[in-house]
Amino acid sequence: MQKSKIEWCTHTWNPVVGCKHGCNYCYAKRMNDRFKWIKKWDEPQWIEDRIMEPYELKKPSKIFVCSIADLFGDWVPDKWIRDVIKTAEQNQRHTFQFLTKNPKRYSEFKFPKNCWLGVTLTNSKVQSVWKLNELKKKKNYKFVSFEPLLDYMSLLDLSEIDLVIVGAMTGPGTIEPKKEWIDSIKHKNIFYKSNIKKYL
Repeated sequence: MQKSKIEWCTHTWNPVVGCKHGCNYCYAKRMNDRFKWIKKWDEPQWIEDRIMEPYELKKPSKIFVCSIADLFGDWVPDKWIRDVIKTAEQNQRHTFQFLTKNPKRYSEFKFPKNCWLGVTLTNSKVQSVWKLNELKKKKNYKFVSFEPLLDYMSLLDLSEIDLVIVGAMTGPGTIEPKKEWIDSIKHKNIFYKSNIKKYL
């Protein structure tokens, strides 16, 4: 469990490390290449001794779950997910924030009310519409993270979504977001990360 510099949470919790999505802008892979958390980034690992960390955190906190993995990737065993959700159920004082690029797996599990369910979208293509509709099926607090923002988003219906987070790409090969892309996002509750505010 780490205190976080991410502006919309207080802590990050990573019982799983690694990812198979292969996104070319992935900051977590770059960090792993540097610090060697695990041997191969595309072979995600379950770190058993981290499952108890939220129990030790007494102050109510907002915990971003698997900030350096996708807990709901098709490759993740059901047991890993069930164990994480069980920890959330038994720590109701905390808010657990899940974020995935594969929201169809949300339908396979039941989440307690202290879980936020989020989806990452980078464009407004048909696949993004499908992912957004998958998220809307859930009754929990729902959020969308447009990070990195790489396209216009005006085609997406963000009704039924509680929070929108907008961020820019960082690191090598950065694609700077256009102001029109940012302005195309219409929602009553938008959180602009500091890395995108300069483009507003």
